Amino acid sequence: MKKWMLALTLAGGVIALSACNQNGSTVAESSAGDVTQEELYEAMKEKVGAQALQQLVYEKVLSEKYEVTDKELDAKVAELKEQLGENFEAALAQYGYADEEAFKETMKLGMMQEKAAMKSIKVTDKEVKEYYDNYKPEIKARHILVADEKTALEVKSKLDAGEKFEDVSNTYSTDEAAKAAGGDLGWFGPGAMDPTFEEAAYALKKDEISAPVKTSFGYHVIQLTDKKEKKSFEEMKEQMEKELKSSKLTNEKINEIMQKEIKDAKVKISDKDLKNALDPQTAPAQ
Repeated sequence: MKKWMLALTLAGGVIALSACNQNGSTVAESSAGDVTQEELYEAMKEKVGAQALQQLVYEKVLSEKYEVTDKELDAKVAELKEQLGENFEAALAQYGYADEEAFKETMKLGMMQEKAAMKSIKVTDKEVKEYYDNYKPEIKARHILVADEKTALEVKSKLDAGEKFEDVSNTYSTDEAAKAAGGDLGWFGPGAMDPTFEEAAYALKKDEISAPVKTSFGYHVIQLTDKKEKKSFEEMKEQMEKELKSSKLTNEKINEIMQKEIKDAKVKISDKDLKNALDPQTAPAQ
């Protein structure tokens, strides 16, 4: 998942801010004095106004030219859920989202930005073919991590004797996160794991169990549980081209394209306090 997509947090501030500037009516009363809608608007504008306005403008400008269907959005969220597993809800909370629907709103904006930026990225047929030749499909594996080779050999021996992977993992593994899932690491691709671990995992056949593999974390005994198919180049060419273009996306490129989209849409900001809201530097921290 691109950082720039997850970084657009803003949650409910956008809606609240846009709804506040109605009139001078009271939103809270106290013996010490009342709080008016205008006061609330000014306070919220000072704290989140620039980022909120930026998001609202981006949504308006991009939705005129780029469509993200519910099917596309649901597929992207499902992909993230598969990657994060049980950590999905915790990740939403970490990035400041109230719930999945709030996250989807921001994800949709990120996907529109991606579509806008992808149009300007060019790749050659040669680049796409080279990308395909070096492409490794995602694999699914589980492991048992221990501190020393002697223990790893003991683990390997028990697995070879037919003991359940989950049971051996529960007894020996020091990787508490994976241990809770029977050692399962879920689906992952190149670059996601320690290079030595990755090389050993990719070398396995489905259901095969490795000899002890030493990394900086300790000794791993790995089992490959599933592997996605690498189809022919013609079948995967469109996917490869998209992935290659996506790999070339940067925060700088996104900002550059958004400035062009804003210029083309002739956006003008009338509130002098928010005149710099669309400057690239105003974007939420990456």
